[in-house]
Amino acid sequence: MKHLEFHAVLLLSIFVGIDLAYPTEDQLKDRITKLPGQPENVLFSQYSGYVTVNEEAGRALFYWLVETEEDSSSKPLVLWLNGGPGCSSIAYGAAEEIGPFRINPDGKSLYSNPYAWNKCEAVFFSFWIFDLFLEHVLIFVSLPAVANILFLDSPAGVGFSYSNTTSDLYTAGDQKTAEDAYTFLVNWLERFPQYKHRDFYIAGESYAGHYVPQLSQVIYRKNKGMENPDINFKGFMVGNAVIDDYHDYIGTFEYWWVNGLISDDTYKLLRIHPPEKCAEAFEIATVEQGNIDPYSIYTPVCNATAAATLKPRLRGRLGRLYGAYDPCTSTYSEVYFNLPEVQKALHANLTGIPYSWTGCNDIVGNNWGDSPLSMLPIYQEILDAGLRIWVYSGDTDSVVPLTASRYSIASLNLPTILNWYPWNDNGEVGGWSQVYKGLTLVAVRGAGHEVPLFRPRQAFTLFESFLENRNLSFSTVTTQPLNHRLRSVRPKRKITMSSSMHHFPS
Repeated sequence: MKHLEFHAVLLLSIFVGIDLAYPTEDQLKDRITKLPGQPENVLFSQYSGYVTVNEEAGRALFYWLVETEEDSSSKPLVLWLNGGPGCSSIAYGAAEEIGPFRINPDGKSLYSNPYAWNKCEAVFFSFWIFDLFLEHVLIFVSLPAVANILFLDSPAGVGFSYSNTTSDLYTAGDQKTAEDAYTFLVNWLERFPQYKHRDFYIAGESYAGHYVPQLSQVIYRKNKGMENPDINFKGFMVGNAVIDDYHDYIGTFEYWWVNGLISDDTYKLLRIHPPEKCAEAFEIATVEQGNIDPYSIYTPVCNATAAATLKPRLRGRLGRLYGAYDPCTSTYSEVYFNLPEVQKALHANLTGIPYSWTGCNDIVGNNWGDSPLSMLPIYQEILDAGLRIWVYSGDTDSVVPLTASRYSIASLNLPTILNWYPWNDNGEVGGWSQVYKGLTLVAVRGAGHEVPLFRPRQAFTLFESFLENRNLSFSTVTTQPLNHRLRSVRPKRKITMSSSMHHFPS
């Protein structure tokens, strides 16, 4: 008996020792005790701070880690990147989309995001039972949390990330961004070694359609030949992503025309214009589109900001982005993250910059350097390696629209495993999906450029499916057959074809 007790105590000591090994002293320096205005009963740990990526230049990238509410030690790690180029993952990804908190209109307080990607999924089952009386029963079930999320402001000069070398802000580009992000991960894992060998994914949107696959390629190539790499890379997911310039342009012009944003003549001009007419064609298209939010064509603009004069930028430049229910969310971020007490709680702005924090750095974005025309060769390399890729797209975004993604993915000529089908969202059609060999394409119904902002529940569902490597469930919603619906609005008539029928476009 004593022998068994000794082993039990020894095992308990080992497990307790493992639990007490983290957080380390370095991690404790980055631990966020509480953010100003944070709601009560926060059940997860969060850390933020700086990781140096180039000592000679004084470049350091800012991160914010939010761990899962339950069992964080067994959950995967997901790196989230926003694009621009030049826009902050803290401002958009964390504060507007998939992070644990949203900012209230006062710019000083926060409220919980029920569909944060680090949280448990809440599921309600509703049914009626009859015993002596008819009773309505509502059962709440909390499913396991999904993933630990790591937000990164990249490159240096964006958000809270900085460089002591001013020229870095004017010489940023795709290659340096990928190299610095990889260096960040290697150094960050030394600070958080419990995440070494953990399943690791990268996700992002818009111009991160470049960042994500490029960083994926660097990791994949660095991992080659390693038996047990620290970065256990499994795949990536991108939304409304800049993928391939040629197909992005063709798909965007078509989206504008099909959705009635531009005239027939302008559509034709955009498709066949000579190079010297390019700027003119875009200017005409901008005027015809009018005062809309190009990132979400059916929702209002924020009149309190410059949103009314936003122009679509085919590079996926984010500028200010606005949501379905409150188009001014990013203005709240610019108030909140400039508060000294917030920066102190986040261990941010250690250098004491003499200017205000902004969601996007125009100096970085306007001076962007190298930017390859296509990410498709990288897609093919990642697919050939047997790694997972999901591409999703909100169908009301006119900047990097669904049609652009469909043309880009179709050009890969991948074998189709499951053809285009409606997927289920709480008993309704959440969107549509097509499954290829190694790659899944998802359309999200009613979502704009920032899918998790406009359709948070649907975004959570597709993220969960991506991590579990399972297809989105087929929607079995019963509707009237299409031919019946057409009969109800169109009288029967004989249709004849003639050579005089108008065909457009050519």
